[in-house]
Amino acid sequence: MPWYAWLILVVAIGSIVGGLMMLRDSADKVELTDEQRRKVAERNAAADAKDAQNR
Repeated sequence: MPWYAWLILVVAIGSIVGGLMMLRDSADKVELTDEQRRKVAERNAAADAKDAQNR
């Protein structure tokens, strides 16, 4: 491959890796209360039951 193809390849991979690292650094952890966790667990259980019923 010519040198400019390698350059384009390196720039493309660098852009992807840099974008993923920026996304990871900017991600905020979501803090949930115990009540919110309970509601999420109930919704998940209801959705799982509905999926099992539809099979």
